[in-house]
Amino acid sequence: MKADTATVAITGADGFIGGNLAVRLRELGHTVLPVTRGMPEPEACEALAASAIVFHLAGVNSASDPAEFFRGNHDYSTRVADAIRAAASKPLVVVSSSIKAVEDTDYGRSKLAGERALLELGDSVAVSVWRLPNVFGKWARPNYNSAVATFCHNIARGLPVRIDDPAAPLSLLHVDDLIDQWVALMASPSPATGLVEPDKVHTTTVGEAADTIRAFADRRGEGEVGAVGVGLERALYTTFISYLPEPAFSYPLVAHTDPRGSFVEMLKTSASGQISYFNSPPGVTRGGHYHHAKVEKFLVVHGRARFRFRHILSGTTHEIVTSAAHPVVVETVPGWAHDVTNIGEDELVAVVWANEVFNRGRPDTFAMPL
Repeated sequence: MKADTATVAITGADGFIGGNLAVRLRELGHTVLPVTRGMPEPEACEALAASAIVFHLAGVNSASDPAEFFRGNHDYSTRVADAIRAAASKPLVVVSSSIKAVEDTDYGRSKLAGERALLELGDSVAVSVWRLPNVFGKWARPNYNSAVATFCHNIARGLPVRIDDPAAPLSLLHVDDLIDQWVALMASPSPATGLVEPDKVHTTTVGEAADTIRAFADRRGEGEVGAVGVGLERALYTTFISYLPEPAFSYPLVAHTDPRGSFVEMLKTSASGQISYFNSPPGVTRGGHYHHAKVEKFLVVHGRARFRFRHILSGTTHEIVTSAAHPVVVETVPGWAHDVTNIGEDELVAVVWANEVFNRGRPDTFAMPL
């Protein structure tokens, strides 16, 4: 079913997954018709009838009364199925179910019954039922949608988290990865129907997930960050950051200041060194040393600078003049002494990347004036 732009109804559009999905679909140019429980039934039926694609995401995940599970997961699914059956259109129906639908619990039985209500629409309607693991990401409700949401919310605020069994297995799917798969499903000429298992599901334990999120908070307080660019750690990290309270959107840094100006370490990483910056008044020279293994990259972002180099054995020299007006990266080379002088009339500001975090016990920095 090719869907370049389509009218899409979303039940549960005001929930965690529905809210994320609605934002993405609007970004892609689709028309989104939210269907919520408080909407009058004729209006909800009209939205379902007008849509080429229906995402049925509404459901009840937590309830003190078992009957509430069946009202929210079976009865509501039946009403959605009846509205689609009564409509002249035959949409693609994507159903958000749960891996717990196979469990003999009130919740599991209610999800299974909801699946069946929609699968009974028959061959005339394409129904794709997705049994989802623990889906997490921004906007999930703590103590309701996801254990990850609870961990992120509490740890970001210095609150305790309760873990009864740290070794309990946990299957996780980031909401953006789920929506990527649904967008691909919408564009497919032959969308998968029946029961569908999502891709990009990560397997961990409750304790490991909590420990990873605690480490984000601890390292953030030290100005450090781990390998958060790929995989589960990336997904958990971006989720943790999304739960920061507004006062924690920023944090102070320490400026090391002397007559040469200031030097500030901005970010330390576990695998890719650190990023810092410095400033210097006109005429001031910084550096005058060499490294055996450390490599630095300098980028002047304000002012004008002269970089000088001298090979510590041969005495060969080299000089580079650069400025913010013509940005270039100047790289220090092991075995070459180097310094940088502010040759402009204004303050010099430069960003510095080093391939390793500064180690005061072994700084790999040896004085040698040029």
